[in-house]
Amino acid sequence: MKERTLTIIKPDAVRNKSFGSILQILLDKEFDVLSLKYLKLSKSEAEGFYAVHKDKGFFQDLIKFMTSGPVIVCALERENAVSYLREVMGATDPKKAEKSTIRANYGTDIQCNAIHGSDSLENAQKEIHYFFADYELGSSQCEEKVVKNEVVRPPNREERF
Repeated sequence: MKERTLTIIKPDAVRNKSFGSILQILLDKEFDVLSLKYLKLSKSEAEGFYAVHKDKGFFQDLIKFMTSGPVIVCALERENAVSYLREVMGATDPKKAEKSTIRANYGTDIQCNAIHGSDSLENAQKEIHYFFADYELGSSQCEEKVVKNEVVRPPNREERF
């Protein structure tokens, strides 16, 4: 069954210019890119996205890292997208990841591990909509509005956070 998932190519991979290779791996693994954004997360955006980790000791370091430079956020689609992306990414700690995975090849440590991927279908849906409006994903809602000649206005990015 086709699923959607979210990935973030993290600041370390953008900074060292390995994001092109990572995107190519995802394409080679038959992921369809529904939407892609190159952006720099604000502190409040990063805190909102990673709110699930708010009470953990690594939270502030994670926020500092994720706001240290640009990221590439992608909504992806393919069969079994969530579990397959996690397989392609590899273990969170690149030192423990299988050799053929993204994190083993492009990550340096448990924080600078090159890529984020949704861990469940439920979280994938939440994470995708954290960064993308329906009209940015080619949804049927957007198509209906175009057919009816209604004006589709993108929401202001800051209003969504």
